Amino acid sequence: MPRTARPLAATALSLSALLALTACGEDAAVDTAAADEAATVSFTWDRNTAAEDADPAYEETTVEVPKDPETIVVFDMAALDTIGALGGEVSGAPLDSVPDHLQDSLAEDAFNAGTLFEADLVEIEAQQPDLIVIGGRSSALYEDLSEIAPTVDLGMRGSFTETLERNATFLGEVLGAEDEAAAAVEEIEAGIAEARQVTADAGTGLGLMVSGGRLSAMAPAGDDASGRGARGGLIYDTFGVQPVVEDIEAATHGEPVSFEFLLETNPDHLWVVDRDAATSAEGAQAAAQVLDNEIVAQTTAAQEGQIHHLDPVAWYVVFGGIETAQIMIDDVLQIAD
Repeated sequence: MPRTARPLAATALSLSALLALTACGEDAAVDTAAADEAATVSFTWDRNTAAEDADPAYEETTVEVPKDPETIVVFDMAALDTIGALGGEVSGAPLDSVPDHLQDSLAEDAFNAGTLFEADLVEIEAQQPDLIVIGGRSSALYEDLSEIAPTVDLGMRGSFTETLERNATFLGEVLGAEDEAAAAVEEIEAGIAEARQVTADAGTGLGLMVSGGRLSAMAPAGDDASGRGARGGLIYDTFGVQPVVEDIEAATHGEPVSFEFLLETNPDHLWVVDRDAATSAEGAQAAAQVLDNEIVAQTTAAQEGQIHHLDPVAWYVVFGGIETAQIMIDDVLQIAD
């Protein structure tokens, strides 16, 4: 029997249906791709790829980080601080290095990820993290950790406030807490501005690190604003304290200073960080005891009751996180009391 010709209308209808299905399929593919793109956050930084003892060699590095990660491993204490402040929870960290005031940022069953300098790669890989955060001391761990999960370095780059805003904004996007991050940054910036108003009329100051019974003068960071000098320069660069001498580093021939230097320069305020307390050094003499002597007693800072002991963990270990930044602001504002 000869095949009956299919009506033209039916053929046209079938073709229209096929085109519609194809279009729907294309839309679905586009929507899926858009959803996949929206489910990640990009983070870009200049990564030092040079060997440990070689001159720095920077390479722009971009990492796609999943939104709402379930398992986060953190080696940078400032990032741990900010994640907790934004309502997130950290599954793994160098537990022995987590300060008391940041314990609430950890999950109840948080695992020990190693130390700030050496990661427990076997344990971390077994936990299958979605995101790993490094910074500062742990930056050298990038190559090994990036083979396990997306890894970003949130160490200090630029000024204190620039770094805090960048990291809080990024982590806010990752955690779905953009509004909370923006509000926290605004509050911190307002607090720093208030602190700078107080220090503007407070006279001269000297940041002092005390460790092992010895003194080290802290200086404005200058060109070292993104490196080791950033921490020492915070009291001047971020909080506006007027250095007692124009070039502290030159005046001290480096960092170590004597008690006589304090009397010679005679700052109106001494801003003291007890490094041994920050690192829990066993058997160390407290900074207050080290400074309790006849020479220091002759300084203006001592006679006017203006030796200020800063929170050692905040200023030496964790600086750069949201909660810790507020602690630092309160430390500076103590001179307004």
